[in-house]
Amino acid sequence: MGRSGSLRTVATLAVFLDTDGMFILPKLVFRWMAAGFVALMLLTWAAPAHAHQPVPLNASDSTPARGPLLVDGTVSFAVYATVRKGTMRGFRFGLKAADQLALQLLIPDSSPVNHLSVAELPIVTVIDPTGKSTTMPITERTPFFEPYSGTSYLYLSRLTERARAGTYQVTVTGNSSMKVPVVVAVGYREVRGTVLN
Repeated sequence: MGRSGSLRTVATLAVFLDTDGMFILPKLVFRWMAAGFVALMLLTWAAPAHAHQPVPLNASDSTPARGPLLVDGTVSFAVYATVRKGTMRGFRFGLKAADQLALQLLIPDSSPVNHLSVAELPIVTVIDPTGKSTTMPITERTPFFEPYSGTSYLYLSRLTERARAGTYQVTVTGNSSMKVPVVVAVGYREVRGTVLN
C-alpha cells in the first residue's frame, strides 16, 4: 500500500475515534442502527397478539383417533374444519389436572352460513379422559372481527372448566346439506405448540 493509501486508511479510522482515542461510530451509522432497532420493535409489537396456531382438518381426519393430537391443550390453536350432513372431523388435545379447559366454537359471519338455524349448524362434542361426553350448546351469535386475517366470525359456543388429566377427544359433525366451515378455538396461551399427526 502506498503513502496515499495509508493516509486514506488513517483518515477513515480517525472518523471512528473520539478525542480520548475511544472507538465510536459516526452519527450517521448510529442513526441508521437506531432506526433499524425501532423498526424491528414495531414489527414485533405488530405481530398477532391473539393469533391461534392454525390446524386444518381434512377428510382423513374423520375421527379423533385419526385426527391430529394437540399435545398441550392450553396453547392457543384454531382448528379449521368444513363439514356437511353425513361427514365428521375429529382431533385430540392433552391437558393436565391443574390446567383450564377452554374451547370456543365459531363460524364465518357471512351468508349463507350465518343464516343457518341451530338445527342446521354443526354439532361439536367433547369427550373428556373419563369418557364423559359434552355437546357444546349453541347459545350465542356474538360478532367477532379477527383483524389479522380480516375475517368476521360469530361465536356460537364457549366452554371453560377445570381440566381432567389426560387426552380429550373432539368431534365436529355436519348437520346441513351445505358445506359449513367452522373453527374450534382451543387453549389460551399464545405460545408455539406441538401438533402430532
